[in-house]
Amino acid sequence: MKEKIKLAILGSTGSIGRQTIEVVEMFPEIFEIEVLTANENVELLAKQSLEHHPNAVVISNQELYLELKDMLKDTDIKVFSGADSINHIAKSDNIDIVIIALVGFAGLQPTLEAAKAGKRIALATKEALVVAGELVINEVKQGKAFLIPIDSEHSAIFQCLQGEALNTVSQLILTASGGPFKNLKFEDFDNITIDEALRHPRWQMGNKITIDSSTLMNKGFEVIEAHWLFGIAPSNIKVLIHPESIIHSMVQFIDGSIKAQLSIPDMRIPILYALTYPYRLPTNFDTPDFVELHSLSFDNPDIKHFPHLQLAYDILNIGGIMPCVLNAANEIAVYAFLNKEIKFTQMYTVIEKTLEKFTPTSVENVEHLISVDQRARKISCEIINQI
Repeated sequence: MKEKIKLAILGSTGSIGRQTIEVVEMFPEIFEIEVLTANENVELLAKQSLEHHPNAVVISNQELYLELKDMLKDTDIKVFSGADSINHIAKSDNIDIVIIALVGFAGLQPTLEAAKAGKRIALATKEALVVAGELVINEVKQGKAFLIPIDSEHSAIFQCLQGEALNTVSQLILTASGGPFKNLKFEDFDNITIDEALRHPRWQMGNKITIDSSTLMNKGFEVIEAHWLFGIAPSNIKVLIHPESIIHSMVQFIDGSIKAQLSIPDMRIPILYALTYPYRLPTNFDTPDFVELHSLSFDNPDIKHFPHLQLAYDILNIGGIMPCVLNAANEIAVYAFLNKEIKFTQMYTVIEKTLEKFTPTSVENVEHLISVDQRARKISCEIINQI
């Protein structure tokens, strides 16, 4: 019997992590969970561990180590804690695929470690490429790793590019639902509540990425990610608002042809593809009913009302440390909004003012980026305190 594919799910208690486990449960004869990790959701991590019996689990928050160990005391599951343990797990010899589903900057170091070890990396954490795209891609090449995206938009592009040469691509077209506020009058943006911002019209996601979707910063990050994943110039990456979220992205070729990948909004589809590429497995997932849909609509993004998207393009063109600053400032601003410290529109103010405090310089190494990230977060917090 062929050995099962062994998985390390980094961030198993988050939205992508939970859906990855659902996919694994659909194909128990193919996949085996070797490692699970979480930041601080110790109860869910313990529950997942008792159900799937991984070889090891890691809780990032070291203060929760003893609690998790006690929950798993009647098992032979190895229990570890801290970011260093996650980094070590990412390059472990007994792992076939590392799923990076960690939130924010936390996903960078494990991605680099997995790349150095030549792993197959299923990447759901866009911040790794936003913050350190050049470093990550260089490590992937040098380590002879294989990086495959889980994001629905980048998975769509990846699928459309199969059998195609990159030098025949004229444009990547990323689609966006537009979020919950695409039709809201600009004068009402100051009064947007947390509950309203978390009410995404199409996707069920974690709080941070849902807020990013409501500002279109998430789409800006996806532009940066697409640039590094596919080596396409920013000027050749376009964003279209597509409220139905059926076409997940498109690739336009130099001969005028356009390929599109279509499916219902269900993250399990790109997750499964990332785990099984270049093969496909049969599922009972729903498929679009085009007669019921009647039509698919598209529009250009409203940059005036959603300036985060243009800001991401601008920062990508500047490059160097600035995308790292953008990511850090955005993360702090999003959590400040979620904690009711600032208004919806003030998230952009915090990001813009933080960026103004930095001079663009080239990236030296990952330690340099960690220093920049920490400084940007500190400055963003100071700006929030002054608002």
